[in-house]
Amino acid sequence: MRVFFYTFLFGSLLSGLVACDGARENRQEMVETVLPDEEVAVTVIPLVETDFQHELISNGKLAAKRRVDLRFESQELIAHIYVKNGDRVRKGMKLAELDGFKLKNQVDQALDALEKAKLEVQDVLIGQGYMLADSAKVPAATLKLARLKSGYDQALANYELAVRSLEMGTLVAPFDGVIANLFTHQGNPASASEAFCTVIDPQSLEADFTVLENELPLIHVGDQVAVSPFATPDLLTQGRVVEINPLVEESGMVRVKASVAAEKRLFEGMNVRVSVQRSLGKQLVVPKSAVVLRSGKQVVFTLVNGKAHWNYVRTGLENADSYTIVEGLKAGDRVITTGNLNLAHEASVTVVD
Repeated sequence: MRVFFYTFLFGSLLSGLVACDGARENRQEMVETVLPDEEVAVTVIPLVETDFQHELISNGKLAAKRRVDLRFESQELIAHIYVKNGDRVRKGMKLAELDGFKLKNQVDQALDALEKAKLEVQDVLIGQGYMLADSAKVPAATLKLARLKSGYDQALANYELAVRSLEMGTLVAPFDGVIANLFTHQGNPASASEAFCTVIDPQSLEADFTVLENELPLIHVGDQVAVSPFATPDLLTQGRVVEINPLVEESGMVRVKASVAAEKRLFEGMNVRVSVQRSLGKQLVVPKSAVVLRSGKQVVFTLVNGKAHWNYVRTGLENADSYTIVEGLKAGDRVITTGNLNLAHEASVTVVD
């Protein structure tokens, strides 16, 4: 019985020693992971106050400020089409015209009816005792009655309408631009309800996008924007905010428009990425690479006497590559920007260019 007790005690001690050795090895392994024997190479920048460009990102569409749908007012046959989609046109340039035979005939008939009405007016005035040479002296009420009885006013309106129909039988460009949405063919009857074509001024493109309600204080008319199409993200065009709609939609969004510099690869209706940039003055700014997460908190390492020092920080605004520092650092600190992913507090580091 005593032999069994000593054997059990010896085994327990042996197991305890093995367990202690294992724990010691695990702790040693953890320390080596956090504090490696070799010094870590890092890059360092001095923390100074610099002008911070706040960046607000949104998606939108391009729309031309000057865009007109042209249509014929008569349903005559289209005699000539002088342009096609994509053609650049100048203001006043002829785009298409209808067969003018019927339209000219209507003008002639209306003119003939107008001349007859003039004679009727003269006959009524003579019947009232006025000579043709004294027509300028006819009282207004008498002249109005004569025009009404003769049907002169109706004949004049019909003539003016016929002349306008003839004029509108030829479509001209209202301004310099590009032809779009032309799908009608020559020889087909014109449609009075559907547009014949669209003229777009590519020099007047605007980016129409939305921002969140809580982002309104960060955006103002005149702020600079950078616009790039989703189709060609390497194409970057500059512009400025020109309009903020003073209405918050049910979704909590506010519509904003920004002018866009002319670029031949930009088209009406393109989906674009809009970056609104605004200077917020002097701020403590660090690169995003300088901020790492430790237990869900933001940490920036600074260099002090050849060692990395752990600093909890609170960041403010951000743009594509930087944060503003609200709390945790001060001007003059030497901030570690790279090589900081696996650093520990007071780890020895080597500064490289």
